[in-house]
Order: sequence, then structure tokens, then C-alpha cells
Amino acid sequence: MILKWVTALCLLVSADDGCADIYKFIDSNGHTYYTNSPKTTRYLDANGQGYYADQPRNLVSKQIFRFKTRTYTAKDFTPQAVRYFSANKRRYSDLIEQTAFRHQVDPKLVHAVIQTESAYNSSAISSAGAIGLMQLMPGTAKRFGVDNPVDPNQNVEGGIRYLKHLLGLFDSNLDLAVAAYNAGENAVIKYNHSIPPYPETQNYVKQVLALYKH
Repeated sequence: MILKWVTALCLLVSADDGCADIYKFIDSNGHTYYTNSPKTTRYLDANGQGYYADQPRNLVSKQIFRFKTRTYTAKDFTPQAVRYFSANKRRYSDLIEQTAFRHQVDPKLVHAVIQTESAYNSSAISSAGAIGLMQLMPGTAKRFGVDNPVDPNQNVEGGIRYLKHLLGLFDSNLDLAVAAYNAGENAVIKYNHSIPPYPETQNYVKQVLALYKH
């Protein structure tokens, strides 16, 4: 199975906790998985069930990371990662809500996008070059006036402006706007204003909307 690496998140918590690395990747079916090993490989057990690990199970059972469901939850993370996630969500909540209110975008939708994109890590950088809380590509950042996408204020401002643009472009259709945020507006237009047939995008839409409606 082909794995597409997306983002390595260094989850800095405190001097006592150290740094817990959480690696996010997407397989060829568009499913999102999280582990703490950058050398993860898919193995099959004796029953033919798939799992992810840095070595086969019979060599080091404590390092097994079974693949997750399509929508990840707090149980998919280490305790340090959960603390980091919760602290950063609180840290950026006022910024997100104030910026969303100013641009008349539902803050719950913005939270759902940010949680899916970066887990509230303002320094996250994907292998494709997407940056920050809302994972802005350089071209998108420039298009919406973001000079420093690592700056949370600019990043959230640009990301919400882009999200509002997509909602307007697709007549407030959440499925299409969210799909366009992941795959690009031209991809949605190309496929006759429908969610593109990309497993990653289809699962991305399901994940964001599940968080939004939760």
C-alpha cells in the first residue's frame, strides 16, 4: 500500500515532557493515520489483518500502531499530544472566533478545518509546502495577503478569507467548499461542481463535516 506523508508535528509540551513527534500520513485509499514513528510500514498479522509499525509485530510488539478509523479522535494520540492539542485549541480559540465573526464564517467550521489540517499546530509544514494552522499553500497565502503564514494571526486571517471565498463560490455548499479547501477550487469545478473522486479529498470532507456537526 502506498503511503503519502503529509505532516510531521513536533508536539512541544513542557521541558519535563520533552517532544513527542506525531506523524500524519494518508494511504492510497485516502485514509488518515497517525503514529509516532517516521519509518512506519504496513504489515499483515497471522489473520491477514493490517497494522502499521516500524518493525514486524513478532519483533517488537510495543511499537505497533494499528491503523485508525477515518476520523481520528483523542485516543489516537499520546497523552502529551492530547495536552498539546487541548492547550493550543484554547490558545487560538479567541483568535479563530473573532476572525470568523469579522468575516461572517461559522467558527465551528473553521475549528473543524484547523483540527483536520494541523491539529492546531501553528508551525506545521506539510511535505507539499502547506504552512501553519490552516495549512496555506504559498500561492493561496499570497493570494489572500498573508506575508508570514507561520504567524497565527495572518494564517487564520488568510485561511478564513479563503474559506469564505469558497463558500461564496459554491453557494454555501459545505461539501464543495470543504472539498475545494483540500483539493483546490479548480478540481471541484472540473468535476462538474462535485466532490472530486480523490480518496483523500472524499475522506477529508467526511472528517471535517463530522467535526463540524459534532
